[in-house]
Amino acid sequence: MKTKTYLAVLEPCSTGYGVYFPDLPGCVASGDSVEQAAQMAKESLSMHYYALEKDGDEIPAPSTSLASEDTEGNIVVPVTIYPKLLEQEFRNRRVKTNTTIPAWLKAAAEERQINFSRVLETALLDLIQ
Repeated sequence: MKTKTYLAVLEPCSTGYGVYFPDLPGCVASGDSVEQAAQMAKESLSMHYYALEKDGDEIPAPSTSLASEDTEGNIVVPVTIYPKLLEQEFRNRRVKTNTTIPAWLKAAAEERQINFSRVLETALLDLIQ
């Protein structure tokens, strides 16, 4: 499975670390510690990459090295993602939706402990297939 590895710059600040990716303007994060900043960098990269891909925007190639202005006094961490897994994860994530039904129907379903989400998902799948 193909991976993408981008270099994240962890910049010390008064509240911990600010994170940015020189190859991906606008992809930023922060954390109280190096470990937390690295974790938040991975989450930020995942969301940013998926958004670029979904919108059909050009995705910059990862650099193998950075300019000294990015590295001096900072910590550089490679962050690896799996684009195909990201796509599956984001497409299959659960989202909340609001629906309206008659009060008597809601009460009857709750009385029978019916799982509204499961019923709606099954019905929609049946309808679109």
